[in-house]
Amino acid sequence: MSVSTIALTIGDPNGIGPEIAVKAAVQTARAGGPSIILVGDQYVVRACAERYAGDFVVHSFDGSAPRAGVLYVKGVDSLPRAAFNPGTPVAEGGRATVDYLAAAIRLVNDGHASAIVACPHSETNVNAAGIPFSGYPGLLARLTNRPEDHVFLMLVGGGLRIVHVTLHERIHTALARITPELVERAARTADAALRQLQIEQPRIGLFGINPHAGENGLFGDDDDRITVPAAKSLRAAGLQVEGPVGADLMLGRRDFDVFVAMYHDQGHIPVKLLAGRNSAAMSIGAGVLFASVGHGSAFDIAGKGVAEPDAVLRSLKLLSGATDLADQAVA
Repeated sequence: MSVSTIALTIGDPNGIGPEIAVKAAVQTARAGGPSIILVGDQYVVRACAERYAGDFVVHSFDGSAPRAGVLYVKGVDSLPRAAFNPGTPVAEGGRATVDYLAAAIRLVNDGHASAIVACPHSETNVNAAGIPFSGYPGLLARLTNRPEDHVFLMLVGGGLRIVHVTLHERIHTALARITPELVERAARTADAALRQLQIEQPRIGLFGINPHAGENGLFGDDDDRITVPAAKSLRAAGLQVEGPVGADLMLGRRDFDVFVAMYHDQGHIPVKLLAGRNSAAMSIGAGVLFASVGHGSAFDIAGKGVAEPDAVLRSLKLLSGATDLADQAVA
């Protein structure tokens, strides 16, 4: 994987996203990392650059070669100036978040960027804007004209990579949606994503749905009907898949490159426990390299200058190939 330019969206403009985006772009430039194109309302980015970018100047991105000491911004006219109030969640900020991502995808499609990193969003604000939203995977699917159940979240951090078969939905609904075909698709998408991250033969650990993966029907037949057939099909296709095994037992092993979890908490809890706010969330299967930070918009500290860009920097490094969060020690 070779990524030379990354489109970095500022997320919800009234959260900490603009601040940490600018700080991360400056630090990346000083470290000689990949070129960054900031994506957001130009006046928002310029306001943050005045506070956090030191001697850098801000230029509108015009497709020209990057120059030292310059922050490039792809301006998106989305947030009304009257709605720009750091620390105040508003629906207009949710709509702007989506508009920034759409602009970043256009940069990738036009060949100006190789990947996208997104700063934190607010699901509440996006939905308040009248846009159905339960996370970046579904939004990316719609923006790239793919079925939503073909794009999956891979949470990375604390020595783990975990792909989620289902994500932000009522647990009853999630369990009802899990089929052998969906599990198999998630695992195949995970395999393809890791190959793109230069892991030639990914080793995949498949979690069971029920405790102990059902223990031969003792705790229900869901795994016998769903995860066992999926695993057999995947192995027959040549993928290195082990399981299904109970998630608690399988997580005790570190000889897998990626795990496949059946639902949100099964995958999120171990990563968040080990990596906290330093995790990165990749959306895989949309045909574009994409990662977002593993924390929220932190409206309570927005505009105060105290937000740290560490999670953004880790996401940038993950996509640029400079490092892999799953190989880092827990901070």
